[in-house]
Amino acid sequence: MDKVLESLRGVCAGLPEVSERVSHGEPAWFAGGKKMFVMFADHHHDERVGFWCAAPAGVQADLVAAEPGRFYRPPYVGHRGWLGVYLDVDVDWDEITEIVEDAYRTVAAKRLIAELDRRIAAGREFWIAR
Repeated sequence: MDKVLESLRGVCAGLPEVSERVSHGEPAWFAGGKKMFVMFADHHHDERVGFWCAAPAGVQADLVAAEPGRFYRPPYVGHRGWLGVYLDVDVDWDEITEIVEDAYRTVAAKRLIAELDRRIAAGREFWIAR
């Protein structure tokens, strides 16, 4: 699972002004050093490996209903719309990158989102190669 964590870390760290620190015993990533947008979940409340992330309104319900083998409602934050994503399945890292970017956009300050948009418009990839 170290490779999975390193891949997730690379995606998160490539976004503007992201910091990583341990929260609730797991690696977590914060936009602008303040607002958590992703938390790794290594057997956190079950026997699965995945991550929890902020999600735009309605996304959690749609993805969990469509693919319950890949997405779930995480404990503690699921009632706020956060999404759980399993990483112990066949992982599409392009899709994970999109989910993480959406999580970042959900909590990041407007200036950070503008910086991300500038990077994307300039054609620069914002994540570290996996």
